Amino acid sequence: MLSRLDFPPVGDHRRFVVAIGVDAIGSGVFMPITVLYFLRTTDVPLEQVGLALSVAAAVALPVVLLVGHLVDRFGAKRILLAANAIQAVGYLAYLTVDGYLGVQLVTTLVATGQAAFWASYSPMVAAITRPGERELWYGFLGALRNVGFAIGGLVAGVAISVGTPAAFRAMVAADAASYLLALVLLLAVPAHDRGPGGAQPAGDADAHAAGERSGALAGLSIVLRDKPFHALIVANTGYALACLALNYAMPVYAVEILDLPGWVTGAIFTLNTVMVGFGQGLAVRSMTGHRRHRVVAAGNLAFAAGFVLMAAAGMLPVAVAVTGVLVAAAVYTVGELLGGPVLTTVAVDSRPEHLRGRYLAAYQLSWNVASIIGPVGFSWLLARGPLPVWVALTVVALAGVALAPVLGRALPVAAARVTNDAG
Repeated sequence: MLSRLDFPPVGDHRRFVVAIGVDAIGSGVFMPITVLYFLRTTDVPLEQVGLALSVAAAVALPVVLLVGHLVDRFGAKRILLAANAIQAVGYLAYLTVDGYLGVQLVTTLVATGQAAFWASYSPMVAAITRPGERELWYGFLGALRNVGFAIGGLVAGVAISVGTPAAFRAMVAADAASYLLALVLLLAVPAHDRGPGGAQPAGDADAHAAGERSGALAGLSIVLRDKPFHALIVANTGYALACLALNYAMPVYAVEILDLPGWVTGAIFTLNTVMVGFGQGLAVRSMTGHRRHRVVAAGNLAFAAGFVLMAAAGMLPVAVAVTGVLVAAAVYTVGELLGGPVLTTVAVDSRPEHLRGRYLAAYQLSWNVASIIGPVGFSWLLARGPLPVWVALTVVALAGVALAPVLGRALPVAAARVTNDAG
């Protein structure tokens, strides 16, 4: 089945793949109700919920830098285990909050765990794969996560339709349980300190030694001086903002702004995740022979088209708006299919393996910056009507189109053609 979907053979990585799938199902339960949960179970207003999520992302920002150093020093597996434990505790704490302070504390704890997860997840995948096949692996695992999100999203749609605080709390409890189960599964996954083909370049030996002597700050300084890599961080920040619209803008827009039925939110999320789950492998294979920066540009064009269609759906009668929103979500998803595997592969392959944890931590910062801007920005824009949020996101996507050639000039890996050579 996996080969028919153009995914790589799982082989010895089956336990890791199962753990990622379980994690994704639990995340899929909660992602469509990220903002709605607090609106339905507390008296905290929309703009304060958005503020809490953005502050949480800001507080978690230094964690990413620290985790990058810890991954290089102790390996990605230990950090993944800690990340799952933190998130399980955080989501259990969601069940106890009421006012703004409680919302701020639990969202900060969860954001810290998420920062640790994502800063160690990509290095773990890179360690078990080889150059030339990484678009396939990042595409496959992204697709797997989206299938899990789809399953969880269906359940979340039921909770949104029921609409009671108890239904929303049940979803959070299920999410916490998924992180605990994923932690148990990850315990059985072998650690990989160095990936195949990951020998340290001779010219980087002195920088590596200096980084180990001076710790996380020295490693960070190497990244900060690497101006070509900054183009990738900026490009991925725009991609991340577009991706976060699925969680933070679309559910509130559909249910609170357009007053569409609750099941529409679950349908948007499920459509997105099913398209990625079953189309990601085919999309990655279709990239073969194309230059990576051009694939990134095409993905941003798809995002822009999806946002324009989403805005147009708000001008339609309710019955037609449901179809319009779903069509917009489908077009938007094409952007996700194209951008994610390529950008992550560029981040992994463009710099030395022995500094991979720190470089990927810097790359992960783009997601954290987007997580700071996104919730509060989307909430503020949505509070001012149905159009401003989509206008802003369209501008972001078009800026990504313009930046793609710059990325290709800054990083040779981004100008190279996708090979999809799984050996």
